[in-house]
Amino acid sequence: MQISYKGNCRLISATLPEIIVFTLGQNMLQGHIPPSLGNASGLQVIDLSSNNFIGEIPSFGKLLNLEYLNLGHSMLESSESQRWESLYGLTNCSNLFMLSLDNNQLQGAIPDLVGKLSTHLTSLHLSGNNLSGIVPSSLANLTSIIDLDLSNNSLTGTIEGWLGSLKNLQSLDLHGNNFVGFIPPSFGNLSELTILSLAQNEFKGHIPSTLGKLSQLSRLDLSYNNLQGDIRPEISELKQLIALYLSSSRLSGKIPDDLGKCQGLVTIQMNHNNLTGVIPTSLGNLLSLEMLNLSYNDLSGVIPTVLSDLQLLSKLDLSYNRLQGAIPRNGVFEHPANVSLDGNQGLCGRATGFHVPSCPDASPRTGRHYRLITVLIPIIGFLSLALLTCFIIHEKIPQATFSLLPSLGEKFPRVSYWDLARATGNFSEINLIGEGSYSSVYKGKLKQVKTEIAVKILDLDIPGAEGSFALECKALRGIRHRNIVPLITECSAIDSKGNAFRALIYVFMPNGNLDTWLHHQENQAAGRHLGLAERISIATNIADALDYLHHDSGRPIIHCDLKPSNILLDIHMNACLGDFGIARFYIDSKLRTVGDSNSVTVNGTLGYMAPEYAESGHASTCGDVYSFGIVLLEMLTGKRPTDDMFRNELTIVRFVETNFPDHTLNFLDSCLPDECNDAVNQVAAGPENPTIFQSLLSLLRIALLCTRQSPTERLNMREVATQMRKINMVNTGGRVRSSTSFKRFVSWASQRS
Repeated sequence: MQISYKGNCRLISATLPEIIVFTLGQNMLQGHIPPSLGNASGLQVIDLSSNNFIGEIPSFGKLLNLEYLNLGHSMLESSESQRWESLYGLTNCSNLFMLSLDNNQLQGAIPDLVGKLSTHLTSLHLSGNNLSGIVPSSLANLTSIIDLDLSNNSLTGTIEGWLGSLKNLQSLDLHGNNFVGFIPPSFGNLSELTILSLAQNEFKGHIPSTLGKLSQLSRLDLSYNNLQGDIRPEISELKQLIALYLSSSRLSGKIPDDLGKCQGLVTIQMNHNNLTGVIPTSLGNLLSLEMLNLSYNDLSGVIPTVLSDLQLLSKLDLSYNRLQGAIPRNGVFEHPANVSLDGNQGLCGRATGFHVPSCPDASPRTGRHYRLITVLIPIIGFLSLALLTCFIIHEKIPQATFSLLPSLGEKFPRVSYWDLARATGNFSEINLIGEGSYSSVYKGKLKQVKTEIAVKILDLDIPGAEGSFALECKALRGIRHRNIVPLITECSAIDSKGNAFRALIYVFMPNGNLDTWLHHQENQAAGRHLGLAERISIATNIADALDYLHHDSGRPIIHCDLKPSNILLDIHMNACLGDFGIARFYIDSKLRTVGDSNSVTVNGTLGYMAPEYAESGHASTCGDVYSFGIVLLEMLTGKRPTDDMFRNELTIVRFVETNFPDHTLNFLDSCLPDECNDAVNQVAAGPENPTIFQSLLSLLRIALLCTRQSPTERLNMREVATQMRKINMVNTGGRVRSSTSFKRFVSWASQRS
């Protein structure tokens, strides 16, 4: 039984003794949490977060089946004298995997008995309270912990004693405390970490080189500490890094030139340090960079012109350094309001809006250099033409057939058929999680890696299956992006019957695919519906992935089969694009049946394919853009493009065009949160549209621009991704509330299903 209720919850535990899920989060409930709730012995989930409850936390020691407890964002109290009596009861809850008491008024030290909580506990949130003292060493007993948040308290002491044992940690947030000592080198053992925030503490010493071992790290925040020394070059090994915060940390030395290897970086903040040297030109490799703050340092030299080539860079602060020379005139520098260069006395040039003097004329020596360059340019041009001719001739040489399967390289672990058989219970039906045109997918646990895997086994009896395997290997071996399903390795072997065996091994995505979330079965829990904020985030993730494939992956890659079932969701509901079995490189984009150079076949899925594919048989990036637009319309309407209502000349595109924008409410997915409908109804109430309605209109405009009949009239994926990021930013920063407690509950529900 499951209940969500606005009102008095005092009698619910008595009247519903068999209740399992009890969620009253994000209401305006007041008073004390009734102690009688602890008598509903069947309870597995309690979510009373974001209310106005006061007083002590009651004991839940009788709830032996309790798995999920969220009491965050209220005004609950627990003083030092009370010694957190409620925690004694929770030690009886052996199945508890999530405990959140964040943003209350809890005081005193964290009791030592925290280490006696369930060994299955994966998430512990105590942030935003008035906790003090040292963190008890018994915390090291919680070896299953994945997400630990102790931020914004007054905790002190060192963290070395308990940190090293928590080897499953993926997210650690300790910012806003008074922790002291050195940053422990034992961080290097926490190989699963994706988020690490130690900001606003009193850590001292050097940044440990072992942080470079955290290959999964996407966010690193060490700002506002008492660190010293250089920025470690090992940081350049963090290839998954998206955000790097090192502000106000007393760092010195040069910015590592190898930082340009972290090509996924979106945000860099190194302001208010003592950095010297020049701004590395390698930052020009950071094509995803949106914000760069190097202000209040001692940097010298010129502003690298490569910064003007970063198309996504929208905020640049280089103020109060010793920079000199000409200010670049393109890119972000075309918008002076987004660039701060104050305090650099040596800058000059003709860039508008910066109010600096013109640069002095070139000296005679410079003129001689210019004449030398004019002589060298024709020579270099001739040599470049010769090299290009050789390259073209090489490309025209017939390549190896699909029977010569592409190797993924030495960096990928080697696995055998028997390794995969053991990992999947001999390919048991219990572990079968999906089937496709050429393959079956199994869930498993491989001893060579520390994470769950998805094993995609090709059915080689189906024509084209081995070619699909080769294409997917070729497409994925050279790409690496946070929104593309990580490929672990491949297996080309002989099975137990002596037949050829081909498999691809991916990181397992625990929240399944987008199709199952948009079109759930009637027997699925109502809590599994996606909210608008989550849909926008997922669409932004996929736009970023396609932008990377089309523009930043070297030779452009066309996915060719974008649809919700090929969009997978990780534990945090981040979207990853998968299934590259019919992907094409742009240079080889004729759609042919594998192994047949004469026939022209349209691959992909009906309803998502661009209309020109039926005529030309040529894949293009414009086709992926069309598919993205269809997926976006499906996410907003809740209807597949092959729905029965779309017959004759009525398509999902024409249906939306006909009703947009005046009758938007007519086609919105009924599963979207109530605030979307409320926002649409409020449009007539005032001259200013609500943020939610503006987001909806913007999303629909993008979808319709992507699904134009003519490919030349469509946006490209770089334009789409830029617009999606803006919508996502406005949505998460505006009045659309994205509930962390709801996301945690969804995660729990998905594990239960």
